[in-house]
Amino acid sequence: MKYVIGYGEKFRCLQKSQYVSFAGFLLICFLTSQFLTGCYSFQGVSIPQEVKTFYIPEFDISNRALKAPRQLGVVFSDQLKQQILRESRLSFTEIDPNIEFSGEITRFTVSSVAPQPDETTAFSRLDISVKVNYIDHFDEEKNWEKSFSDFRNFESNQNFLDVQDGLINQIFTQIGEDIFNQTFSNW
Repeated sequence: MKYVIGYGEKFRCLQKSQYVSFAGFLLICFLTSQFLTGCYSFQGVSIPQEVKTFYIPEFDISNRALKAPRQLGVVFSDQLKQQILRESRLSFTEIDPNIEFSGEITRFTVSSVAPQPDETTAFSRLDISVKVNYIDHFDEEKNWEKSFSDFRNFESNQNFLDVQDGLINQIFTQIGEDIFNQTFSNW
């Protein structure tokens, strides 16, 4: 029995044994790709197979960020936790985690930017920094401590309290992405 592969004027005919070999080759390619995606995903995320759990306690608010809302550490911890749950296969646990993230909010400032000729400013800026300690209980050489920061501008005629939650959410989303990439991507 012959099988036809191809299209157009030229068809290639394969014998049954060649077809079986070709199908076996495709099966091996598929299984290999499935095995490799256990270590890597198409997003460039690299999480060792033995790492299955993580823990994030409530982040503290440094005395250098006294103007930060009292619940800012809880908000950041929860947003980072949800991001890791959403973008990885890891599970959250408070008991004997494989990896841990901890730290503090070190800066929360609102400042004026883009001065105008009449001594007013066109924009104000919310600037937030977070110091993160990462602990890998399987490989201490992967431990790190690093500060991450981001800012968002808003029109100076806007009431800061009206835009604060949205700005914090945008900043924490970016900082969370930076932390995720630092931890799980081999850049």
